[in-house]
Amino acid sequence: MEMQIFDFATIANATNNFSSNNKLGQGGFGHVYKGMLKEGKEIAVKRLSKDSGQGFDEFKNEVTLIVKLQHRNLVKLFGCCLKGDESMLIYEYLPNKSLDNFIFDKTRNKLLNWERRFHIIDGIARGLLYLHHDSRLRIIHRDLKASNILLDNDMNPKISDFGLARMFGGDQIEDKTRRVVGTYGYMSPEYVFYGRFSMKSDVFSFGVLILEQRPEDRPKMSSVLLMLGGESTLPQPNQPGYFIEKDQLPSATVADCRSRKQSTSSNEVTITMLDAR
Repeated sequence: MEMQIFDFATIANATNNFSSNNKLGQGGFGHVYKGMLKEGKEIAVKRLSKDSGQGFDEFKNEVTLIVKLQHRNLVKLFGCCLKGDESMLIYEYLPNKSLDNFIFDKTRNKLLNWERRFHIIDGIARGLLYLHHDSRLRIIHRDLKASNILLDNDMNPKISDFGLARMFGGDQIEDKTRRVVGTYGYMSPEYVFYGRFSMKSDVFSFGVLILEQRPEDRPKMSSVLLMLGGESTLPQPNQPGYFIEKDQLPSATVADCRSRKQSTSSNEVTITMLDAR
């Protein structure tokens, strides 16, 4: 693969021997450190933990996929480092870290006026459009969330962390897995309950405009961009669903749901009881 292989000594020196002062964050993969190469280039080093739940398979998956992808709204991979049981990915360093550091912080979120928020939303949408339609490979990210959106100096968003991503064939629109991985709250219902994932799974995670539980009601990312740009008329919202998939319930159950809705909604206001999952 066309990528640079770094030796361990170079990365250890760049991160001051993986000093805690250089630590940027951590996740299921392991720890991320800031580093400075001798030529003055700043880098982010993603170091696979020996106790990682994701493991080496996700490491290989991320290297295999992201090295073939080039887009301004995707994080750039410079190379990797492999030595013994050490596995590291070397990325561009993004000074504003991840989006969750802004939107979940009471002080920093004040820096996100609507213009900046729209800029970030638009960039994420363009990155997803590239993954789903415009890249040589059709990629489903499967773990899109605020902590996986990195921000550069100008607050340009870059989608990161492709350890759980999957590649689709040109005519493939859906796949199924027995091992459901990702972050609860960001995963689409059809993925959580039935292991089915597709481009619409990423659209659910995108979640800024689309709140329905039914995948056929979600637009493509190309349509989302037209909506954001005001070049498309927004569709009327649908009635909230009472169930995940209508074809997963017998007709009697569907009829019962409709009957209950009619009997309890004389003023056209419905109340849905929620149970913890």
